Amino acid sequence: MHVESIWRYPVKSLRGEPLDEADLTREGIAGDRFVHVETAGRIITARTRPALLGLAGTLGDDGNALIDGIDWRDPRSLAAIRGAAGPRAELRFHDGPERFDVLPLLVATDGAITAFGRDGRRLRPNIVIAGVEGLAERSWPGSAIAIGDVRIEVSNLRGRCVMTTVDPDTLEQDHGVLREIVQRFDGTLALDCSVISPGRIRIGDPVSPVEVG
Repeated sequence: MHVESIWRYPVKSLRGEPLDEADLTREGIAGDRFVHVETAGRIITARTRPALLGLAGTLGDDGNALIDGIDWRDPRSLAAIRGAAGPRAELRFHDGPERFDVLPLLVATDGAITAFGRDGRRLRPNIVIAGVEGLAERSWPGSAIAIGDVRIEVSNLRGRCVMTTVDPDTLEQDHGVLREIVQRFDGTLALDCSVISPGRIRIGDPVSPVEVG
């Protein structure tokens, strides 16, 4: 098994950016999901505002999030966000663990994505592992994997939501996708994970199972 791809989402619910390498901290990939879209203090996501997925979130050389290449603090970025999420939307910085829906790292495998039969970006993984047979990932919760010196604990299968119904390129929505996930995969695909031992990972790095602890 090896690391096939690495993804970071500097602005929660925006389109993510592929990386060749990344630092994994105990709070997941450095720079992941630290800017949120909010309305009256409530986080707004692509679950209810799928147009957010049409905007690209990346990380600039200075470490600040960019929205379609523009600093997230720039009024033009806010205008773009309001165009997708409504006129009352605001952008807020978050640096605590509460910025994640569940755990700080989402791992998917090529076998499960193939079984899913659709673009793996719909699952919004941080790491995709290649060389995994079929749905073998479903037996991984409770175990751990090693990527070099990095150790990742696999907690549970991720319950999927309506965001999987949005095509990452066209933004067209097909609610049948989520119904299919429920029918074929009990509503779960990919893995909620936490980082036991931080470090740097790269595309192509070998991945192996290890004991927890």
